[in-house]
Amino acid sequence: MAVYLTAAAASLVLARRPRLCRVAAFGGAILGSALVVALAVSVLAGGPVSGRLGAHAASGMTFGYAVTPLAAWFLLVLGLVAVPVALYSIGYLAHAVPGAKTAMVGASFNVLLAAVALVFAAADVVTFLFAWEVMTLSTAALVATEHEIRSTRRAAYMYLVMSHVGTGALLAGFLVLASASGSLSFEAVLAGNVVSGWWRDALFVLFFLGFGVKAGVIPLHVWLPEAHPAAPSSISALMSAVLIKAGIYGLFRVCAFGLGVPDVNWGLAVMAVGALSAILGVLYALAQSDVKRLLAYSTIENAGIILLGLGAGMTASALGHRELAAIGIAASLFHVLNHALFKGLLFLSAGSVVMATGTRHIEELGGLIRGMPWTALFFLVGALAVSGLPPLNGFASEWLTFQALLMGFASLPGVTRMSFPLAGALLAMTSALVAACFVKAFGTAFLAFPRGRAATDAHESPAVMLVPQGLLAALCIGVGLFPGAVLRTIGTVMVSLPGLRLPRDAPQATFTMAPGPAGFDHVVPLALGLTLMAGLLGAALLAAARAARRVPTWGCGGELGAATEYTGTAFSKPLMMIFKTVLRPTREVEALADVSPYFPREVRYRTAIEPVFERYLYGPLTSGVLGAANRLKVVQAGSLHAYLAYVLVLGVGLLIWLGGKR
Repeated sequence: MAVYLTAAAASLVLARRPRLCRVAAFGGAILGSALVVALAVSVLAGGPVSGRLGAHAASGMTFGYAVTPLAAWFLLVLGLVAVPVALYSIGYLAHAVPGAKTAMVGASFNVLLAAVALVFAAADVVTFLFAWEVMTLSTAALVATEHEIRSTRRAAYMYLVMSHVGTGALLAGFLVLASASGSLSFEAVLAGNVVSGWWRDALFVLFFLGFGVKAGVIPLHVWLPEAHPAAPSSISALMSAVLIKAGIYGLFRVCAFGLGVPDVNWGLAVMAVGALSAILGVLYALAQSDVKRLLAYSTIENAGIILLGLGAGMTASALGHRELAAIGIAASLFHVLNHALFKGLLFLSAGSVVMATGTRHIEELGGLIRGMPWTALFFLVGALAVSGLPPLNGFASEWLTFQALLMGFASLPGVTRMSFPLAGALLAMTSALVAACFVKAFGTAFLAFPRGRAATDAHESPAVMLVPQGLLAALCIGVGLFPGAVLRTIGTVMVSLPGLRLPRDAPQATFTMAPGPAGFDHVVPLALGLTLMAGLLGAALLAAARAARRVPTWGCGGELGAATEYTGTAFSKPLMMIFKTVLRPTREVEALADVSPYFPREVRYRTAIEPVFERYLYGPLTSGVLGAANRLKVVQAGSLHAYLAYVLVLGVGLLIWLGGKR
C-alpha cells in the first residue's frame, strides 16, 4: 500500500516532466505489484496474515486487513497481471495519452491497484466499502482520460451510475448483517449464521446485485462494453483482468461462503446467470467490428464461465456433495486466473494495434502480421487460450468446468441434476462460438492484404511493450502445460473454505488434471499439445515432400486485392442470421450512382444489433425513475417553513419507531 501511494504521489510531483512521471508512477506500480505477488505466495505456502491499519477512537472502530488463502489467490491474480500492464504502460502511454494527462493517469493507476488490493484484503465492512468506493472512483477517472470526447464522458458516467447502484445494494446488505451481528468485523458479519429464513434470501439478492454489477454479468453488464473501449488499452487490460475480479471475489466471499451453506436455488440462479452471460456475451462479441468492444463482450462471456463453476459448486454444496462442490469451486478459481492472463494479453496486443494504426475497427486492418509479427504471435496465443485449445491455459479451466457439470449430472439427485447437462451444452456452444469469434478477429486484422494506408504502414511496437505481452503469453502456456501444479495451489485455498476439499484420489501430477475418481476422467494437456504439434509437423513434412506448383488464386476473372477480401462482418453474418432472434440485427444498404442505379460507383453497407437490455430493461427503468423524481418536485416548495416541517415530522416518526422498538 505504501509503495502504491508513494508512486501516486511521485506521479503528481513530476507532472511537468511526463517521461520521469511515467517511469516513477509505473515503476512504483511494478514494485508494489511484485510485493503483492510475494505476499500472496507466502500466504498460500504458509498461512493467513492479518493486522491493523488504523482505528477511530471516538467510535471505537478498527480498520484492519486479513489475507486469507482465498484473498491471496485473488491478490496473486492482481500482481501477475499488474506487473506486465504497468511495464507496458511506460511505452504505450507515451503515445496514447498527452503529456499533460500523464500524472493523472499514473496516480489513478496506482490508487486503483492499492484499492483493489485492499478490497481483497479488507477485514471489516468499513475498510471494504472504503476501498470499494476508491476503486470505483479511480476507475472512473481512468475511463474518462479522453474526457473531451462525448462518448468517453458517457461511458464514465454510465460506469459511475451502475457502480453506485451496486454499492448501494452492498451497503444495505452489510448494514443488515452488522446490525444482526453487532459487529463490523468480517469474522462476525460473515460467520454464516447471522441471519436465517427469508432474510438470507433477501441478502443474497442484494449482494448478488452489488457484486454482479462489478463482475459485468448479464443483465448488469451495460457499463462494461462502453467503458473498456473508452479507456486507454493498458487500463482496459487491468479492468478486464483485475477489476471485474473484485466482483467475483465478493460473490465467493459473501454469497458462496459468507451467508452460510448456500440454498440450492442460489446455486441454480448463479448457474443460470452464468450460462446467460456466457452465451450472450460471445454472441454480442461476434457481431462487433471494434476490437476492444469485441474483447469487452468476451470478458462478459468469461465472467459467465466463472459463474458456471461457482454456481455448480454452490448447488452441490447445498445438496451435501462436498467433493463435487470443491471441483466446481476449483474450476471457477482456475478460470479467474486464466481469464486474467489471456484477456490481459489480448488487450495489450490490441493496444499495440491501435497505437500502430490509429483505429480500433478490424475492417480497416489486415495484413498486420507482416509489419507486426511479434504482436500477431502474442495475439494468436491469447486467441488460442481464450478459445480453450490445448495446451493453453484456457483449456485447463474450461475442461475442469465441463467435468464439474458432467459429474453433477452423474451424482446429483432429482430434477436439479438436469440443469448440469444443460449448462454443459451451453458451455460447449459458447466454446465453439468463441473459436469462431477469434478466427474472425485474428484473420481479419492480421492476415491477407492491408485494407488501408494505416495497416500498410504499421510497424512493430517497442520492446517495452512487447516484453509484457511475451510474459503474459509465457504464463498462458506455462499454466496450460502444468495444470496439476496450479490445482495443488488451489487445493490450499480449498482447505481454508468451509467444508471443501479436493478429492483425495485426484492425482497430484504436475502435468495431469483428474478432478474425480481415476475411472471418471483425467487429461494431460501436454500430451494433447504434443499430439497436435506432431500432426502439424507431419502435414508440413508431407507438403515439403511434394513439389508445389504455385499459381494465382482464382478471383472470378478479376484480380484479387483488399477490396475483394472476406470481411469480418461477412464472416460472422451466417452466425448472426442463425441467432437473429437473440441479436435482432438490422442492416442498411445504400447504392451511390452517378448515372444509373444499375451501375453504382459505391455501395455502403451498415449493420447493427439491437441493444435489447438498454432498450427494453434500462430504458423503461430510467424513464420510470426520472418520472418519479419529476413528480416528487412538488415537495421541493422553496419554503423554509415546509422544510422545517419535514424535519420535524421525520424526527417525531423516528422517536415513535425507536420507542416502539424498546
